[in-house]
Parts: sequence; structure tokens; C-alpha cells
Amino acid sequence: MSPKLLQVNYKFSGTRAEYEAANLPWAQPIADRPGLRWKIWLMNAAEGEGGGIVLFDDDASRQAYVDDVLTEPDPSISQMSIKRFDMLDEHSTITRGPLGQSVAV
Repeated sequence: MSPKLLQVNYKFSGTRAEYEAANLPWAQPIADRPGLRWKIWLMNAAEGEGGGIVLFDDDASRQAYVDDVLTEPDPSISQMSIKRFDMLDEHSTITRGPLGQSVAV
């Protein structure tokens, strides 16, 4: 079975520093979620946009993340876009996509 990808984008209010401080406490609980392989946090401070690319073992883990994490009300976030994708494993392996590994920081 192919891993399942989630792409989330949204607008945020406030500064980058405020966003980082508010979201850093979420990093470890998200990392501890069952079925999560990795998450890359996205930031475009100039446009007030944030988001993430998240890879899961399966659809159930991905859906649980959407249901549990992305439905939390946050007044600093608006215009959220949630997109679900399957992966092209062979293509991604050739282009060094981190399919089965953690992303080192």
C-alpha cells in the first residue's frame, strides 16, 4: 500500500515569531501521532501563509489527523485548504523523496 500524503495551506494573522511560538508546542504531539511518518512545516511570512506537507502510513491515520488536529478552532488561521494525495512511489524514489524515513533536521 502506498503512503498517503496531506497538503494543508492557510492564511495566518500575526508575525512569523508569534506563529512559531504558538505552534512549536504542537510539533511533538503531532510527531507522536500513530501512522505519521513525517511532517514538513511550511511558512511564507511575506504573504502570511503557512501550512504543511504530511506523510502517513495509511488513509485511516491521515483521516484521524484531519479529524483531530485540523478541526481545532484557531482564530489566527483562515482560508484553510486541505488536500489528500496518493504518492507515486517509483517516481518519488528516483527523485529521492523521503518515503519511508524520517526527515532529519
